Amino acid sequence: MEVTQEKKVFDGELKLFKHQSRATKTPMNFAIFVPKHTVGEKMPIITWLSGLTCTHENFVTKAGALKYAALNKVVLLCPDTSPRGANIEGEADSWDFGLGAGFYLNATRSPWAENYNMYDYVVKELQEILSTFEYCDLAKQSIMGHSMGGHGALTIGLKNPELFRSISAFSPICAPMKCAWGQKAFTNYLGNEKSEWQQYDSEYLLKNSTSKTPILVDQGLDDEFLENQLMTSTLEGLTKTSDHPINLRYQPGYDHSYYFISTFIEDHIHFHCRSLH
Repeated sequence: MEVTQEKKVFDGELKLFKHQSRATKTPMNFAIFVPKHTVGEKMPIITWLSGLTCTHENFVTKAGALKYAALNKVVLLCPDTSPRGANIEGEADSWDFGLGAGFYLNATRSPWAENYNMYDYVVKELQEILSTFEYCDLAKQSIMGHSMGGHGALTIGLKNPELFRSISAFSPICAPMKCAWGQKAFTNYLGNEKSEWQQYDSEYLLKNSTSKTPILVDQGLDDEFLENQLMTSTLEGLTKTSDHPINLRYQPGYDHSYYFISTFIEDHIHFHCRSLH
């Protein structure tokens, strides 16, 4: 792996890596923040999944999270949102599909199946990479994300309760099978068979989950995507009918931006630390 950037921040280190991925068969990038620690000390890990059009850098530069990760001694892992360099025809034609829009699934439909395997990248390949970092405690992990990444955090966390102790999300796509973003992605990546979509649909997974992984969700009430794309009302309904521990908080006046995320990121890190420490 190649370190493409390294910065000291809050007495820790922010490192940007580039490597050849087995899952995507392309070069991949990720960022990792490593708090100050002693030799041999192992720290918990929180994985952050970013949203549409973002890269591995958006969160570490905009969210204001590094200070709280440093104070609480947790490693932050931030993968990219899609493969880069696959050179598939049409992958850059729109902002909500293809480049920057991998939806954290394993594509099964040609030509996407060869490279767009972000689920395996996050759940398997990055885990192998983390195991090579002596400061990572693989037994203590949580996951969070925003928008498309909130969808990713919910689905990956629910599908892997033995790996992630807690889940949180900002403005997640709660019911991708019912919204235009999700339907476009699922049709192109997975085909038309709805049974294939269910394994990546938060609403379906929550209805059928037997785990009790704690979940925190923050949603801004001035979010321009709230009604048509995020469909948070489906999650609200589940909080009333399911015994899964979900804390859904509506935040008046906040939109879909990183200003919203930076306002409540301390809460989310503290939420995860209750499960990790």
